[in-house]
Amino acid sequence: MQQAIFEERQGQIREKDERPFSIECNKASLAGAVSQRACVFCGSRVVLYPIADALHLVHGPIGCAVYTWDIRGALSSGRELHRMSFSTDLQEMDVIFGGENKLYRALNELIERYSPGAAFVYSTCIVGIIGDDLEAVCRKVQQERGIPVIPVQSEGFKGNKRSGYMAACNAMFRLVGTGNTEGISPCSVNLLGDFNLAGEIWIIRKYFKQMGIEVVANITGDGRIADIQRAHGARLNIVQCSGATLDLARMMKNKYGIPYIRVSYFGVEDMAESLYRVARHFKDPGIMRRTRELVGEELSRLYPRLEEYRKALAGKKAAIYVGGAFKAFSLVKAFRLLGMKVVMVGSQTGTTEDYEELAAITDPGTIIVDDSNPLELSAFLKEKDVDIFVGGVKERPIAYKLGVAFCDHNHERKEALEGFIGMLNFAKEVYASVMSPVWRFVPRRAAAAVDQGRCIWKAQ
Repeated sequence: MQQAIFEERQGQIREKDERPFSIECNKASLAGAVSQRACVFCGSRVVLYPIADALHLVHGPIGCAVYTWDIRGALSSGRELHRMSFSTDLQEMDVIFGGENKLYRALNELIERYSPGAAFVYSTCIVGIIGDDLEAVCRKVQQERGIPVIPVQSEGFKGNKRSGYMAACNAMFRLVGTGNTEGISPCSVNLLGDFNLAGEIWIIRKYFKQMGIEVVANITGDGRIADIQRAHGARLNIVQCSGATLDLARMMKNKYGIPYIRVSYFGVEDMAESLYRVARHFKDPGIMRRTRELVGEELSRLYPRLEEYRKALAGKKAAIYVGGAFKAFSLVKAFRLLGMKVVMVGSQTGTTEDYEELAAITDPGTIIVDDSNPLELSAFLKEKDVDIFVGGVKERPIAYKLGVAFCDHNHERKEALEGFIGMLNFAKEVYASVMSPVWRFVPRRAAAAVDQGRCIWKAQ
């Protein structure tokens, strides 16, 4: 394994043992190491993209818009304007003379044609270099058109994906507080950091409805501009993807006094505890009673079916590499529920606290890694002889090239993995992937299968 690790990366990789755990993180990616991270623009785009009735205009070369087109499997219950990937398509002459006039014309044409609730304008690397005044153009169009036109300062070279999250939160905070809050229930919440992949936010909203709690705004899955504008009327912010929207929750707490809690909707333990935490916050006996009934009914249906998969998967080994570390916590617990062992876990944007928590819930010998790259991940998968790798679109080729089963846990997936039903879907997918007979024919497994066959033949 050591041959696959650059010297400058040694502090960001740890194997859990009896020594006190420590790891380096929150560092710039090593140049040339081909980090799995994305740029600032990508980070802001994936957060704001699911707001379905907004206009999303990328101010920059066409490649940036193409790269992030339909970047999340975010479903909408109404308008689907977010599925359109608009760009100002800056060319050489625009770089020389500036692209402000082109941006102004594009905004007016698109607003006239699509009548959006608001417009988000994303600045890309080239815009930061040539110095277009995004703020001035957006302010002018907003005054003329009468809708919010919000610049998203997301030049890719200013940092990494985490910086993009902050840019997105700053953009959304301009909307919060500009709407009417009349009629909002005293038992009300905003759902932050859920992007409605495969319709997951509808599952969570149904749970809260059964509990007797009103959801004011989805931020941002199946999101609507008008709902975000009145989000300051909710009594609690529930933060799911803490890396993406925690900054917005903090801003709302500082300005409007709205408390927030961090939750996870993945896995049985975390899903149940998330509902109970919300119920405890409101201190309403009726809400708590309905929550207990809801959890009890769901678990009574779920556990017998999970046991079938657990029998086949017990003892298998899993590796996890995700964007936000919050996913990793729940995945470790979910694999443990299935009788599987997590032998490697890492994230792109984890903090010191995140990795300390991962160290606390994983077994000795587990590799914990921050901001990894394909070379390292390949070495870890081979060293630990992993049966399934959980990651995103950039990790999928690594798994398949090594002949390892893969589970997509990123924003391109089409299968709902949140909620109690999500745990069952996850178990089904893991079982189908790990137990597929195709793995017997890949080189690393085929040799073991041949050896096993010889041993059986000799025994006979």
